[in-house]
Amino acid sequence: MQDPPPPPRALTDVTGVVSVGTAVWFLVWAGFLVAHLVADRPLDIWFTSTLVGWLLGLLGLSIFAWQRRAARRGSRLAQRGLD
Repeated sequence: MQDPPPPPRALTDVTGVVSVGTAVWFLVWAGFLVAHLVADRPLDIWFTSTLVGWLLGLLGLSIFAWQRRAARRGSRLAQRGLD
């Protein structure tokens, strides 16, 4: 019996998925900010949640980049398979 083919790179690229998610969080946050400035919408839990989602996405992307740099320079403690 043959092993199944690997999934396409677009579905396994963690950086791409996290980048898209982070961009969506930012766009929704910016929409709430504009709604607050233009329509006097209160800054509530939705605004805070989207801000935190955006910041956590940025944190995740920075950790991915940090681990990728460590793996490329050959650090013993770096994760493997991040290229």
